[in-house]
Amino acid sequence: MPLNTTTAPPFVTVLVRGLLAGLVAGLLAGAFAYVAGEPRIEAAIAIEEAATHAEPAAGGHQHEDALVSRSGQRGGLFLATGLFGAAMGGLLATAYVLLSRRRRAYDDGRSGLLLAGAALLGAVIVPFLKYPANPPAVGDPATINQRTVTYLLMVVLGLVAVWAGSLGYRAVGVGAPTWLRVAAAVGGFLLVTVVSYVVMPSFQEVPADFPATLLWDFRLASLGTQVVLWTGIGLLFAALMHDRRRATSAAPVT
Repeated sequence: MPLNTTTAPPFVTVLVRGLLAGLVAGLLAGAFAYVAGEPRIEAAIAIEEAATHAEPAAGGHQHEDALVSRSGQRGGLFLATGLFGAAMGGLLATAYVLLSRRRRAYDDGRSGLLLAGAALLGAVIVPFLKYPANPPAVGDPATINQRTVTYLLMVVLGLVAVWAGSLGYRAVGVGAPTWLRVAAAVGGFLLVTVVSYVVMPSFQEVPADFPATLLWDFRLASLGTQVVLWTGIGLLFAALMHDRRRATSAAPVT
């Protein structure tokens, strides 16, 4: 007779599955970035080098040889996305365990899928709409520290916006219509997001002569890499947790 259990798995088990899901998703994201992003980076570097050679040495910033060759950067792309994906998968697994302790039943990974979607929305899409990624040759080196700090702050505010949406959804009574709870969630999310966009500074550093098509192709490739990463983490983690529950449920009673 099968054993139907709702016992939550140990933290280490969930963490390993999160790390594995993140690693695989990171490698998939690296493959996407290599195919979709690398040609745009090469084109942007070519534009930067052409502008450097065309300007007098005293007229602009000096061109410096990269510490890592382009071949090394391409190889390191997969290492970077794999490690980053594993780290994000570990964080998602930790959040999943903390969330599951507040639930009465083990939900076979669906909460993990929702968490991945929330991370994609708050930590990627919200900051992207305010500060989209720029290729090489775009951006003033003198403002790089300011842009980095403001972007990280925007990531935090994006996650706060998702949290506000969650609070709005739960603030409406359980017996209320679904549309009302969804409207409250969207309202809480948009309130924090719009205020953040208004308060945070803007940076207009794209040269007027930079090809618009190349700029947006690069930005879409950058966004697509993150979408592949978080979608992969969510789906793979949910699948691994579902398989574990199915195996546990099928275990015979001793």
